[in-house]
Amino acid sequence: MENFTPISALIGGGLIGLASGLYLLLNGRIAGISGILGGLLTPTKGGSAVFERLAFVIGLIVGPFILMNATEIEAQSVVTSSLPVIIVAGLLVGLGTTIGSGCTSGHGICGLSRFSLRSLVATLSFMAAGFVTVLVTSHLMGGM
Repeated sequence: MENFTPISALIGGGLIGLASGLYLLLNGRIAGISGILGGLLTPTKGGSAVFERLAFVIGLIVGPFILMNATEIEAQSVVTSSLPVIIVAGLLVGLGTTIGSGCTSGHGICGLSRFSLRSLVATLSFMAAGFVTVLVTSHLMGGM
């Protein structure tokens, strides 16, 4: 329970909800990362949509660095997997978001808040797949 941080989790969740709600209200689009990144890699609309998506992705990458430099908050994640495992995992996530027509942010945050049954099924599928993956890689295979 040493990593249990309900206050920061509540604040972070509230900020994610606020940001995704504002994105939907102001742009009329779902703040699903796979859709935004996919639309950036294969643009179909005019320049403003590309700029909006690019700004969103840059904000995701640069935002944490700005926060860490502006405050005393330090990064608490350490990647211990090998590069080939990370690449395969990224490709599987990309395949999954294509098959599932969205990612955890699109379905789990935006879809569930709109009471989408499709998003509920997708989110339950994501969670079940995650549970099985942790079980297999951490407990049955001894960690990777």
